[in-house]
Amino acid sequence: MDIRAAIVEASDRPMVIRPLTIDAPRAGELLVRLVATGVCHTDATMWQQGVPVPQPVVLGHEGAGIVEQVGEGVTDICPGDPVVMSYNSCGTCPTCCSDHSSYCHDFFPRNFFGTRPDGSSALKAQDGRPVFANIFGQSSFATHAICHVRNAVVVPRDLDLRIAGPLGCGILTGAGAVMNALKVQPGQSVVILGAGSVGLSAIMAAKVVGAASIIAIDLNPDRLALAAELGATLTINGQSEDPVARVLETIPTGVDFAIDCTGLPAVIQQGIAMLGVRGTCGIVGAAAPGTMVQADVSHIMSGGRTIRGIVEGDADPKSFIPHLVALHRAGQFPFDRLIRFYPFDAINDVFHDAESGAAIKPVLLFD
Repeated sequence: MDIRAAIVEASDRPMVIRPLTIDAPRAGELLVRLVATGVCHTDATMWQQGVPVPQPVVLGHEGAGIVEQVGEGVTDICPGDPVVMSYNSCGTCPTCCSDHSSYCHDFFPRNFFGTRPDGSSALKAQDGRPVFANIFGQSSFATHAICHVRNAVVVPRDLDLRIAGPLGCGILTGAGAVMNALKVQPGQSVVILGAGSVGLSAIMAAKVVGAASIIAIDLNPDRLALAAELGATLTINGQSEDPVARVLETIPTGVDFAIDCTGLPAVIQQGIAMLGVRGTCGIVGAAAPGTMVQADVSHIMSGGRTIRGIVEGDADPKSFIPHLVALHRAGQFPFDRLIRFYPFDAINDVFHDAESGAAIKPVLLFD
C-alpha cells in the first residue's frame, strides 16, 4: 500500500516527506496506522550519525496507532487494537529469556541496522528502490509502520493515543531507571541530572515510589520549575551553582542514587561525586562510541559505589507500559504535561524546537 514517510537522505539535509510503498506484514509482524509518534533525542542522534544508521532511512521509535493487519502466527493482537510501539528484541537470547530484553544480544541489529534480520526492508521508493526502515522495530515517522509482535503493546481503547507514543521509549526509560533498574525505595535520595523528558519522567517515578529527596539539576529555569511541580524537592541550576557542592551541602553523606540523562562526561563525573556510601550512578543518556569518563577510583572503591548503564529503563514494555498507563489514570504520573503537539508536516521544526529547549517532548500528529 502507499504511505507517506519522512526520509533522512543525508545527515546535512532536512528530512523530506515522500510517498513510499509498504509491504504487507510477514509472519510475526503487524501493520500499524500511526495516530501519533514521539520525537526523541535518539532520533536526532541517528540523523546526525552519532549512532550510525544506513541512509536513506525512515526514523521514529515512539509510535502509537491502530493495528490494520497482522501477519501469520500473530494471535494475541488483532486488527483494530490500539498499540504503543517500543524497542525490538529477539526473545531467545539469554538476557531476553531472563526478562532483561533491553539488553538483548541482538539489540543493535534489531533496532539500528535499518532492515529485518534477513536484510530486507518493508519500505520502497516509488521507483522500487528500498528505503531503510525497522528502526527500533518500527520506523514510525510515517503514516504506517511495520512492527513486530514483540515490540507492540496493546493499550486500553479509551486511552488517548496522541499522548501514548512516548511511553514506548523516553517516558519508559526515565521511569524505568527509577523503578526497575535502581529500584529506588521509600525514604531514599535521588539526583536527576538533566530535566528533559527522560529526567522529568524519572522525577515523577521517584515521587511515586516515595523517595524522600528528589533533586533536579538542569540549565533551563523553566524545566527546573516544572521539575518542582512534578515532584522535585530541590532544584539546582548548574549554570549559576556548583551542583556537587550544593547537593553535598544539602545531603552531607551523599545521595543514594544519581541518574545521568545527558550522556555528557563532565555531568556523569558530577553524578559520581555526589554519591554516598554504596550509592549508584545510573547512566541513561546516550553518548557517541568512544566517549570516555574519568572518575576517582578511591572514591568508588572505598565507598562501594557503583556505576552502571541503563537501557530503556530495564523495562519489559509488555508489562511496564500498562503499569505507567495505570499510574497516569490514577493521577500519579502526569507525563502528558511534558508533551507539545505538532503536525507531521512540521517534522523539521520539531527537531529545532527540541534542540532549543522550546519543546520537552514533541509529538507528531497524523491526519
